[in-house]
Amino acid sequence: MIAAYASLALSMMMVGVNVVILKVLAGHLPIFVILGLRSVLAALVLVPFARLERVPGRLVLGNLALQAGFGTLAYNVLLLAGLQRTGAVQAGLVLATLPAVIALGAAILLREGLSWLQWLAVGLAGLGIAALARGGGGFSLLGDGLVFGAVCGEAVYALLARRAAGQLPVAQASFWMQAASAVFCMPLAIVQFPAAHFTLGIGALLVVHSLTASLLALLLWYHGMKRVKAGVAGAFTALLPATATLAGVVILGEAFTRGDALGLVALLCSIVLIVSPQFRLRPWSRKARA
Repeated sequence: MIAAYASLALSMMMVGVNVVILKVLAGHLPIFVILGLRSVLAALVLVPFARLERVPGRLVLGNLALQAGFGTLAYNVLLLAGLQRTGAVQAGLVLATLPAVIALGAAILLREGLSWLQWLAVGLAGLGIAALARGGGGFSLLGDGLVFGAVCGEAVYALLARRAAGQLPVAQASFWMQAASAVFCMPLAIVQFPAAHFTLGIGALLVVHSLTASLLALLLWYHGMKRVKAGVAGAFTALLPATATLAGVVILGEAFTRGDALGLVALLCSIVLIVSPQFRLRPWSRKARA
């Protein structure tokens, strides 16, 4: 179980650092050029390990295509659009709602019961966002709203990944998901390609981003999800905003305001309520209330 927890933690830390990398890339490359090229590169790297002689069934492929749609297309398009309008620190704080959104989704869609304190955590996540809106120096209603849309896309992806975990070997599942992402993104990437401004540094950064965000992080997440409940795995997504916020301050030199701090306190309290094993009391779900 420790190995599964370590896989989930490292996966989310990689994704968090890539929030800052995406902000840098978005200043030089159009959104679909970034997403299309990284999906193609990741799929090509996975070919030798994916056992492509056997094509998965339609239901499994459909689930992987949905994961690509929500986890690659919706999450990244909305996140990139949001990062063009708000700072990496602010985006990282909005991403801190992800554990609460995943826990809520697991309770509603997968019927994984939540304690009343975990429901309180969902409310605290909402209060945290309200604090950012009132006092966050870098708050942008449109930008942060787009980032929260990305949170919802990532939450759906996490729940779909839990449902599909174990149906295919990790490398094979990752290949088909990246292939689906490439199919979704490449037509628009071709249209946007003339607007791209490539340099050696940006090209190298795109390769690093592709191998970490679309390959290593994905493989680690699948490995952990095979052994952990969706609600518990959702707690590890707290490392995504924490890493993104720290990277925004350290790497990009962005400010961290008092409003950001107040929002972060509420969001961290929300995360603690979701994660702590001692708070797993009698589930409050539709089934329990019936």
